[in-house]
Amino acid sequence: MAGWLEVTSMGGPATVQDAGRPGQMHHGVPPGGALVPGLLALANRAVGNPWGAAALESFGRLELRGRGRELRVSVDGRVFTVAEGESVTVPAPESASVRYVAVDGGLAVPEVLGGRGTLLVAKLGGLEGRLLRAGDALPLGDGGGTPEVLELGDTLDTDAPIRVTLGPDVERFDEATRKALLTNTFTVSPASDRVGMRLKGAALAHGDEGAGTSRPMVRGAIQVTLSGEPIVLGPDHPTTGGYPLIATVIRADWSRLCARRPGTPVRFIAVSVEQAREAWHRHVERFRFTR
Repeated sequence: MAGWLEVTSMGGPATVQDAGRPGQMHHGVPPGGALVPGLLALANRAVGNPWGAAALESFGRLELRGRGRELRVSVDGRVFTVAEGESVTVPAPESASVRYVAVDGGLAVPEVLGGRGTLLVAKLGGLEGRLLRAGDALPLGDGGGTPEVLELGDTLDTDAPIRVTLGPDVERFDEATRKALLTNTFTVSPASDRVGMRLKGAALAHGDEGAGTSRPMVRGAIQVTLSGEPIVLGPDHPTTGGYPLIATVIRADWSRLCARRPGTPVRFIAVSVEQAREAWHRHVERFRFTR
């Protein structure tokens, strides 16, 4: 046995999350994965884990206890040692929307459809596909990896605009609406969750009566509802949808957007597909992403 991590108390929702389970959309299963991949990578690399190893994603305070062995623990990249039987308090997130707690060896919960992370909308992964509760004990893998310090740089810059590629439904929005997306400042709604981030601000009129054909969705797609409210799809997004898509957040900016707390401003800037690919290439080099 490689030890256990026990949850003794909690002050907000927490789940097990990892790099996700891509390639399951044809089964109706969204990719899931960390809400803020950059912070997951930061936490995991600091204790020698692969960037996408299973860790805790927490929206509130946590109290944890190590069992079975000494643990190397990383909270958003800040590393400390927890002796066998010792308890530690992890404060609630401060600047970002969530924080990640990684343990050397990773959380060795069962792998389901290629991933260990919790997918609440499908009730699978993590511990029985549910939110964690006080008293839960999470098995740990064997540690021994080489720690690595990653630099976040401007990845979580809440003042930076979010880069998008326009489309694929730009023809369903008039010029004034397309301009409104790129010139107005929106704010993150408290109604946001892992399925989608709702944005408050200027309504994006499109005149669509919901008659659009349902088609596959992707993380980062910006759906516009009948009321004109934009919703940026998150990791637990529905696999299909019919609302028109005005733009898609580039993958390199997922962390920058999803780390923002309710009330935080959001501005968009359009880039080309080539610029999006180059930004992702630089992102992969910074965080050592493997998928």
